[in-house]
Amino acid sequence: MAEIESFTLDHTAVLAPYVRRIAVEHGPGGGTITNFDVRLVQPNAGEIPTAGLHTLEHMLAGLLRDRIDGVIDISPFGCRTGFHLLMWGEPETADVVAALSGSLRFVAEEATEADIPGVSARECGNYRDHSLHSAREWSRSVLELGVSRDAFARVGV
Repeated sequence: MAEIESFTLDHTAVLAPYVRRIAVEHGPGGGTITNFDVRLVQPNAGEIPTAGLHTLEHMLAGLLRDRIDGVIDISPFGCRTGFHLLMWGEPETADVVAALSGSLRFVAEEATEADIPGVSARECGNYRDHSLHSAREWSRSVLELGVSRDAFARVGV
């Protein structure tokens, strides 16, 4: 079986919240994609409830695109401690942190139910499982700690 970088990461050594560049891949046609580990919760110490994580996923999908170019996708980790963020090119981690922090600030301080995209049965495969309250609370807790540009040290917070 292929080695998966995320499974080689020592999850007991990282200090969440952080943004970490996992890999940069170059396609045969010349395109470049960067994969980021957007870790909001300390691994093995907590997890975001599914409804809050689901709402954050929907909101970050649009909010990040409004704040930084090149977003392809943001997908939650099964462990519910954060997200994979796929982007075109090789964006700087500091720029991703700034876009993420601004997005979380909007969720924590300004968002209303009307700001959550894709929450109807037609638009979402599990439309009943959303919680703005949970997304807001988790966003606040992440912002209180600050998002680091380094997975192993508190840098730039």
